[in-house]
Amino acid sequence: MRRPALFLAAAVLALAPALADARPGGGTSTGSRGSRTYSAPPATTTAPNAARPMERSMDAGRPAATAGQQAARPPIGQPNPAGGFFSRSPFMAAMMGGLIGVGLGGLLFGNGLFAGFTGLGSILGLLLQIGLIFLVVRLVMGFIRRRQPQPAMAGMPQGMAREAMASPPPVARGGAGGAPSAAIQVTPADFQAFEAALRQVNEAWNRQDEAGMRAVVTPEMLRYFGDDLADLDRRGLRNETRDVKLEQGDLAEAWREGSREFATVAMRFSMVDVTRRVSDGTVVEGDPNRRTEATELWTFLRVQGGPWMLSAVQQTG
Repeated sequence: MRRPALFLAAAVLALAPALADARPGGGTSTGSRGSRTYSAPPATTTAPNAARPMERSMDAGRPAATAGQQAARPPIGQPNPAGGFFSRSPFMAAMMGGLIGVGLGGLLFGNGLFAGFTGLGSILGLLLQIGLIFLVVRLVMGFIRRRQPQPAMAGMPQGMAREAMASPPPVARGGAGGAPSAAIQVTPADFQAFEAALRQVNEAWNRQDEAGMRAVVTPEMLRYFGDDLADLDRRGLRNETRDVKLEQGDLAEAWREGSREFATVAMRFSMVDVTRRVSDGTVVEGDPNRRTEATELWTFLRVQGGPWMLSAVQQTG
């Protein structure tokens, strides 16, 4: 008697994550950010948690190093990070040089390669102990570095609301990962365009209006939004994100790559997010009388001073 109820509960649990993420973007990290697609945007006041890596993108992978980067060498006296294990660890290089020297001395005097030590077992034991100590130190140092908080980028700490746009935000840093890019200035008018795009995307999503989205998103994002709408339709569902209001927003980074300019903005917004069954309008997820909040990183792209277009949406946490 209890088996149908168990099957029903399992089905509800299986569908819950998919329905909860039915809003534009599908709750995934989607799109492209130029040379920084696979680099995490800096943390901000609005989005202090790290952004999730891209899960859907037309970028094939990380940008390849340029010829200038490949030819670059570290200053004299500094280890080459691309030169292998011993170049990254001068201590290990010196230790191995000493061991080799002792061995060669033993051979020259006719006492055997390991005569400088008490035997083969002794040298192997010494190497094992030193190797274990080295690995433990590396693990501890790596853990300490990972625990250090990332500094928030200076943007618009008080949010992108209209009343906070009286003074221009500072210039964001550029040049992440050695990419050929430069920081750009983002103006209050740009922030107004970002906020307007947030509303336009959701309004077009409610209407299932791909043509309306085309005016504010890149062709790549239009394809993903279309796929998500088609997937909901195949399941007999329709998602509504109504009355979207930007609660807080700030700049993570802004940069230029050739004729293209990018700006990644952290946005916390509230909305009425409801998923209904198309056949009878029954609500299967969400509450039409209650607002919910989401925090996402939206990246915008423009070419040669043209309009800003949404090129990526990343989830946080």
